[in-house]
Amino acid sequence: MIIKIFPDREKVKSMLNLIKDREEFISTASIKFPKIIAENYYEIMKELITALLLLDGKKAIGENSHKEMIEQLFYYTTFQEWEIRLADDLRIKRNKSSYEGKQIERVYLENNKEKLISIINKLKILIKEKLS
Repeated sequence: MIIKIFPDREKVKSMLNLIKDREEFISTASIKFPKIIAENYYEIMKELITALLLLDGKKAIGENSHKEMIEQLFYYTTFQEWEIRLADDLRIKRNKSSYEGKQIERVYLENNKEKLISIINKLKILIKEKLS
């Protein structure tokens, strides 16, 4: 469920600092651990979407909150449908990895890394514009 909240710019700034740490970790991590890298890409996207929604006075709560957060991207014209579907696919893969022990294959990252980075960069640009 998406609820209305008071926008929190300071929390967003704090979240952006934590995201930098994840990005630094990914840049030094070996492709030998695709599951861990993919999970960190997901966490970065999730945190960026959370920050974007916070700036717009929204918050996702409840059992399907991560899915609903990703679906909120449909309201931003910056994102194409395939990008939102890819973000949701990563959510599903991350959940299967975390809760069912399924591996995320190296080829998944090889095929999608640039696309995931592009989505992350679009989220950062939107957030930066809203913080200005």
